[in-house]
Amino acid sequence: MYLIADSGSTKTDWCLTDSKDSDRKVFHTIGYNPYFIDTEAIYYSLSENLVKNFDANLVSEIYFYGAGCSTPEKKDIVYKALLRSFPKAKSIFVAHDLLATARALLGREKGFAAILGTGCNTCLYDGTDVTKNIDSLGYLLGDEGSGSYIGKKIVRDFMRKRLEPEMYNRFKERFQIKDNEQILHVLYSTQFPNRYLASFCSFADEYVTHPYIRNKVRDSFRDFFKNLVSKYPNYKEYKFNCIGSVGYVFKDILEEVALNYDMRMGKVLKSPLEDLVKFHLEGK
Repeated sequence: MYLIADSGSTKTDWCLTDSKDSDRKVFHTIGYNPYFIDTEAIYYSLSENLVKNFDANLVSEIYFYGAGCSTPEKKDIVYKALLRSFPKAKSIFVAHDLLATARALLGREKGFAAILGTGCNTCLYDGTDVTKNIDSLGYLLGDEGSGSYIGKKIVRDFMRKRLEPEMYNRFKERFQIKDNEQILHVLYSTQFPNRYLASFCSFADEYVTHPYIRNKVRDSFRDFFKNLVSKYPNYKEYKFNCIGSVGYVFKDILEEVALNYDMRMGKVLKSPLEDLVKFHLEGK
């Protein structure tokens, strides 16, 4: 059996299958970014939320693509948890989720690929591997265009009381916020502040046609293109291909900004899992 996973900072989508034409079972767990979670915590989560759904001894090959799995040390954190969870697996492959994005969007063709979800990332891909990547710098220093970036803009305006009254009250009610201190406490004392910031982006879904929201999203995408996309050599020669909930929900604004940068739109997918499974099962 093959177990294929796409793991972001917020959630992980898993697919269990044994061949190209067989039935597929899909499971969901939290995200396993090794910058925020260690081997023991990953193993415990897998034991409680994934492994109990099927016989772990049947899994022979694992392909895990995850946010934060960019160095040997970080990959090893995830690898050890998978090895403990699936001791009969003959092969465990751990790679960055950016490679999953490129393979899902482009298959074995070269091109440009991006992630716009809780965080953001970009790359050039040669049909096999990522050949160039400009570091997004994470939610503290970068991640332009991402859910955490947009959420930060909105919650900052809320805290400074720059939202119009109706939107301010709706925001306060939606997230059960008592005061600014509550927000600061969560940001500076919890394990996943990037997820917390990204949660505020969901508020934008409700007001997607509101001029304020559209301007915040548009400005975020402009920063994304200015600081990341446009820095790739000859970027205008590529189509803009993207995976992630933020790019998917705000596709019309994303296309508007891409065209302003003379870049044609390609695929925009909410999740890479289905196309990633196809990539690995070709010829099997």
